[in-house]
Amino acid sequence: MKTLVTLLLSIALVGLMSAQTATTKNDDPGAAARQQQLELLRQAEEARRKAIIDAELNGIEVRVKDVARFRGVRNNQLQGIGLIVGLNGTGDTKNTPFTATLLANAMRERTVIDPKQLKSKNVAVVFVTAELPAFASPGNRIDISVQSGGDATSLQGGYLLRTPLYGPADAETAYAVAMGPVSIGGFNVSSGGSSVQKNHTTVGRLPEMGIVEQSVATEIVFAGKLYLELHQADLTTAQRLAAKLNETRPEYAAMALDGGTVQLNLPEGKSPVQAMSDIEGIRFMSDTEATVVISENTGTIVMGGNVRLGPAVVGKGSLTIRIEQELLISQPGPFSRGTTVVAEQTRVEAQEDPAQVTMMGPTTTVADLARIFQALRISATDMIAILQALRAQGALKARIRVQ
Repeated sequence: MKTLVTLLLSIALVGLMSAQTATTKNDDPGAAARQQQLELLRQAEEARRKAIIDAELNGIEVRVKDVARFRGVRNNQLQGIGLIVGLNGTGDTKNTPFTATLLANAMRERTVIDPKQLKSKNVAVVFVTAELPAFASPGNRIDISVQSGGDATSLQGGYLLRTPLYGPADAETAYAVAMGPVSIGGFNVSSGGSSVQKNHTTVGRLPEMGIVEQSVATEIVFAGKLYLELHQADLTTAQRLAAKLNETRPEYAAMALDGGTVQLNLPEGKSPVQAMSDIEGIRFMSDTEATVVISENTGTIVMGGNVRLGPAVVGKGSLTIRIEQELLISQPGPFSRGTTVVAEQTRVEAQEDPAQVTMMGPTTTVADLARIFQALRISATDMIAILQALRAQGALKARIRVQ
């Protein structure tokens, strides 16, 4: 009988526990959803880490045209000296005497004038620059930039007179001619000793206001061979590129000559343009260098995903000192014939925040480092100092480039 009673009590207890569990689940219907969300986040983090490791080992997929160019395919820099007219009294002053000389030379086609008679402040001497793209043909339009060469205060509202542009190796042949209204993308307004300025008003642009007059001969085939030149030299990337080309286009017999150049044979029956177009779209795995780029002027830090750190301890503390001066005024009592006394009292306060220390384990990733910086709540200046100190200590396994 006792055994039967004990069995019945056990069954009732199990049923009660089951009911309580079911009630708990019903009371918190979002628990399962939250658990599922956490699991998805964990899987995403794991997939991200695997992707970073895979990129370190095998590189990232890119097109050939995005990381390399063919030898001979390049832009050419052009330069000239021109005059901008139509300024509202913001041009060069008499402190820039060559402005009047250039203006007199420009007017000499129609009349002869003494440069000393020209005192216009509506004219400014500018350096005119442009880049002539590869394969540019006569008649193509290019963008023009102008920069003040005198003491003009603004080029706003100016018009560039016809200016020939020359190449660095040929000062006799004008490869392009520029002329048109100048856009400075800003303004400079002053009145009554006050002024408001936006952007640089002594630098301007003339979009598509340059006309190509002479094309530049472009040589792309050298003794029956083409040469691919990487934008950023890297031995691993050059070797991977040559291997990919030999795998997909064996007729080119690709060979990496060094970290920045891959040599190709031009197959018979193919023009250089056909070969270049065929190769530019090929995808391969480009290696990525572990690099940290720091711009101290703007406080910007960019770190590659393959940056790694060795074991290190980072401590960060701050000391704040405040010095204040107070004036103490002592007034004499009424009818006491006393004088008012003014004295200065200096108060110095020093406050030091407790140092924040964190430990970084081996193979710490960029994501781990970002979380550490966020937890320490440090400024960009402190981050730059910590990264440079880690590099000096040897824990940061990456190159640092300071801009």
